[in-house]
Amino acid sequence: MKKRQLAILGSTGSIGTQALEVISEHSDLFEVYALTCNNQVDLLIEQARRFMPEVVVIANEQKYPELKEALEDLPIKVWAGSEAIAQLVRMEPIDMVLTAMVGYAGLRPTIEAIKAGKAIALANKETLVVAGELIMGLAAKHNVPILPVDSEHSAIFQCLTGAYDNPIEKILLTASGGPFRTKTLEELATVTKAQALKHPNWTMGAKITIDSASMMNKGFEMIEAKWLFDVTPEQVQVLVHPQSVIHSAVQFEDGAVIAQLGIPDMKLPIAYAFSFPKRMKSMAPRLDFRKYATLTFEEPDKVRFRNLAFAFEAAKQGGNMPCILNAANEVVVAAFLRDQIGFLRMSEVIEQVMGKATFKVNPTYEDYVETDSEARRIATELL
Repeated sequence: MKKRQLAILGSTGSIGTQALEVISEHSDLFEVYALTCNNQVDLLIEQARRFMPEVVVIANEQKYPELKEALEDLPIKVWAGSEAIAQLVRMEPIDMVLTAMVGYAGLRPTIEAIKAGKAIALANKETLVVAGELIMGLAAKHNVPILPVDSEHSAIFQCLTGAYDNPIEKILLTASGGPFRTKTLEELATVTKAQALKHPNWTMGAKITIDSASMMNKGFEMIEAKWLFDVTPEQVQVLVHPQSVIHSAVQFEDGAVIAQLGIPDMKLPIAYAFSFPKRMKSMAPRLDFRKYATLTFEEPDKVRFRNLAFAFEAAKQGGNMPCILNAANEVVVAAFLRDQIGFLRMSEVIEQVMGKATFKVNPTYEDYVETDSEARRIATELL
């Protein structure tokens, strides 16, 4: 059986490194054809020497000489820049592209991969937040499967397998609540970056961890669910579930609710996307219900966590508003991580950008590019 050739976009991040662990555990089924990263050249060198891909790309062109020199004794193509990543995904031998890049940067490579007919393992939720209609339209046109890697969307996808023709009444999208679930508005005004980066259940990259703390991540996941599963925002109910055992659920028209449960471990949804429709054996710890005698659920507080409300409003408006939301969020999260602004100030800037940026009802790809630039400029000025 021919090994499946994988391109890992964002191989040095949390999802990328765990994806490489999955590949190592199932080296009889998968092979790394390409690795890309943004800045972490040392780890990319280490990964390249271990997995011996055909191609490696570093987005930061200033790091190219270091990467090239470190791998010059190996028969590996070494490229640099965002244009190289967009070209890479079109290469003939690649069967599947894991899009684990952070933020807006994942949009163009995903588009190029879909146009080239590559299966997509989607870990970059911002791609659907920014341009969901465009992406899903392209996927349908080119008959390309989009297999979700986010734990929540993988859970929904698993619940729908075998029941896909039955209309969805409601999606129950679970959220851990993050590190600040019980904090008051007054307390949120003084929380620090270090506190925000201490997620209670999941180990993730810095950007997504901050998004989880502000609940913007759950807002993005609602928008992603809307496009992946063809539902309205009103059909997505966000439930705070601090134990993170139920990864999400689907309610059907007859009232039945089917949920996917497991311990918090991203390697399960990664492996499921890689091997679908088959499941591969895993040595990961099993869910022991005796250790989870109580599972609790709460309504999210959209007053304390305004970003979730902004996401529902952006989805309701449609057009390029989710793109505006995402761009503003990327700017403010980066500023928060640099200790330039406070936690609550992030939401204030996002709200202002949504009110100031140019709204377009039926955006093209070029419109999304312009919108992203404009929203970032406005957000930066507001800082």
